[in-house]
Amino acid sequence: MSPTPVVLHNARIVDGTGAPPVLDGVLVIEGPTIRWCGPADEAPDDLDLRRATRVDLGGRTVCPGFIDAHVHFALPGPVESPLAGAAEPFSYRTLKVLERLRVTLHNGVTTARDLMGLDAGFRRAVAERRVAGPRLLVAVSMLSQTGGHADFRLPSGIDAFDAAVAFPGSPPGVVDTVDDIRTRVRELVAAGADCVKLAASGGVTSPHDQLGLRPEMIRAAVEEAEAYGGLPVAVHAIGEPGIAAAVRAGVRSIEHGYALTDELRAEMAERGQFLVPTLLETMNDPDPATVPAAVHAKAVHWHRVAQESVARSVEAGIRIAMGTDAGLIAPHGQNLKELGLLVRIGGMTPLQVVRAATSDAADLCGVGDTTGSLAAGKAADLVVCGTNPLDDIDSLADPAHLHAVLKEGCLAIDRTGVLTSAGLPALIP
Repeated sequence: MSPTPVVLHNARIVDGTGAPPVLDGVLVIEGPTIRWCGPADEAPDDLDLRRATRVDLGGRTVCPGFIDAHVHFALPGPVESPLAGAAEPFSYRTLKVLERLRVTLHNGVTTARDLMGLDAGFRRAVAERRVAGPRLLVAVSMLSQTGGHADFRLPSGIDAFDAAVAFPGSPPGVVDTVDDIRTRVRELVAAGADCVKLAASGGVTSPHDQLGLRPEMIRAAVEEAEAYGGLPVAVHAIGEPGIAAAVRAGVRSIEHGYALTDELRAEMAERGQFLVPTLLETMNDPDPATVPAAVHAKAVHWHRVAQESVARSVEAGIRIAMGTDAGLIAPHGQNLKELGLLVRIGGMTPLQVVRAATSDAADLCGVGDTTGSLAAGKAADLVVCGTNPLDDIDSLADPAHLHAVLKEGCLAIDRTGVLTSAGLPALIP
């Protein structure tokens, strides 16, 4: 027997496509999927809901589950040093990851793309509902050349990534020739990666800013990723040379993209490439008492460049997808703070921002057929909000306003009891 349908009515529907909100909306959930969504007076005649459980949402807003296209669940965020894991057993590090997954899901993110750190086992555990968390896509490792952003070897000879972040069996990140990078991409495919992450420039905390993958290496990675399952390639790129090499190699997304030029913006828009701005990580400069003076100065410089750049990228018509870099500097579970930043700093409208964090992010991550909008046949991933986010986008950053979160038709959390009467199954029994 098919699952009893659940009808959510008297709802404001923001469907994630960029369409205007539906003020008297109805959403029908049947098992893990959405059966129908739209205005109450347009429900089709053949929508037989005699067995349905009806829930009056009292004018609350329903949005698609949000998608963070750039996270690092293996990293702790500001609560501790990323090197803390070097002194911890893998079992303990794993349990800390599970808590980060849970709080991220409960705070409105139902899909997340981990761009270095987690292996495919975490994705499987979440998919099998052994642990609570967003639907996961994993890059496993990040690739760069010796001395680049993926080279975490310390002067002591210790590899900080292997010691503190990586899980056993993850392919190493350092590649120094075109043949190396082709082989490593194949190894990542074999390890279950959903995408390939490259570093085409240094980072804010990297000692060597200009050491990024050469254009021929980026092109080789794109070719291999395309040949083995059409995997998208995401590229960390802050400086102009690295951005240019990545854009012209045909990558799917530029992560950060601080030093974009108008010429490169036009190329990205024409190619349909995505920018993931990660503004949240630029909001707090490192404490000058805890980092070298050069690192602090570099952070201050690049964070200002990043914030000045995003609005021009939006105006140029580049597709924007939400990403936070949560785990590096931004805390886990505060992902939706990025939405307000994209409005205030990026000049986007709240409706555009919701789209960037739902259907556009789903397209970037390759899951647009499964999630990202409230439409028949999509997964019932949704957030019931106690506010109207189109009037107050920052309200989504406060978990108290996220009254309920559903993933694949199952309750991840119901803070106010609004869906208690729906009879929906718990995500984790």
